[in-house]
Amino acid sequence: MEELINSAREINTKKLVVLCRLEPGCLGPDGAEHINTFCQIAERALVNLNADVCHWFLAPRLDKSLVEIQYSLAGKVLSRDKAVKFIGSFDQDLDDIEERFEDKLTQLINQYIARKRQT
Repeated sequence: MEELINSAREINTKKLVVLCRLEPGCLGPDGAEHINTFCQIAERALVNLNADVCHWFLAPRLDKSLVEIQYSLAGKVLSRDKAVKFIGSFDQDLDDIEERFEDKLTQLINQYIARKRQT
């Protein structure tokens, strides 16, 4: 996790860092065996998604007490309201960005599961 935080600090401070914690079950009953690999692969596939204003990080959600989506800017955690305002300053809408993210994530999950079944 420390590595993740340090990486986030290196990202341009003009971008919203979005950390999405994924439930292992999203990959099926054996998802716990695949979640780390999936997060790494999916993160690379999300590099260009709203890259002008966001940088995406994915991590397994192994601790249910942690929020599913966390926003930060320049290493400081933001509330969703502040993230909405920040994204709004670029004439963009966080709800739209998150919808595109969820669509892409669903596509990546489906592709990963389909490949996993082939092996």
